[in-house]
Amino acid sequence: MTAPVLCYHRIGGPLELGVTRVAQSVFTRQMESLARAGWRTLNLAGFANPQATAHPPRTFLLTFDDGYASLAERAYPVLEKLGFTATTFVITDFVGRDNTWDVQYTWRRLPHLGWPEIERWQARGFGFASHGARHRRLTWLDDGAVADELGRARQALVDRLGVDAGRAIAYPFGAVDERVERLAGHAGHELGFGGVGGDHGSPLNFPRVPVYMWDAGDTPFGLRDDSLGSVGRFVAHVANRCAVGTSIMQGIGYRLSGIGR
Repeated sequence: MTAPVLCYHRIGGPLELGVTRVAQSVFTRQMESLARAGWRTLNLAGFANPQATAHPPRTFLLTFDDGYASLAERAYPVLEKLGFTATTFVITDFVGRDNTWDVQYTWRRLPHLGWPEIERWQARGFGFASHGARHRRLTWLDDGAVADELGRARQALVDRLGVDAGRAIAYPFGAVDERVERLAGHAGHELGFGGVGGDHGSPLNFPRVPVYMWDAGDTPFGLRDDSLGSVGRFVAHVANRCAVGTSIMQGIGYRLSGIGR
């Protein structure tokens, strides 16, 4: 049985008009509750271990998308204290920069982790991998643009962090199809993570359950095996699909700036 995968985005910080922010108090309570209940985290190597026919019970892969700078203050120390680890998927063109790739959901733009912070936390057992070069919806791009997004991001990670950082891709917006999977494999990725409806049989499209602001129980929906968990996963899937608005705004911005494809 494949271990479940959770996906957080922002932990604490300024309120936003969107749904990806999870309060720091909620995140801390969830992680502490999971630790008390006997849950443990996997790193990417443990998750992908070809020798394991099934992951141990009560193990999960904890991931963060986008790589916001606040993770180093509000999330990683909580996890380190509990003996947990996590994999953060970073947008390589925006490492150390503000999130101008996104719709502005907060009063001020949010900063991303810089390379020195990423290297420090990698040395402490945390993993980092690709979320694309510019967080573009890959299913809307032609083959050349997809190859550029994936290839540049992977190369930046390998050059800075080593070959292990190039193993995995979390597709922006969870948007992936067979063509994108194929191109991700050609780019050198061994693992890929999509949305809630991912293909459990494909190593380049593992499903993940996002944790959004309303997922505030001690056990996130993605780790529950009851009816509430099923409903929560469905709602998360719908919310993730609604992110198409951000992709439209991105596309308009790229066309206006003359760097569309």
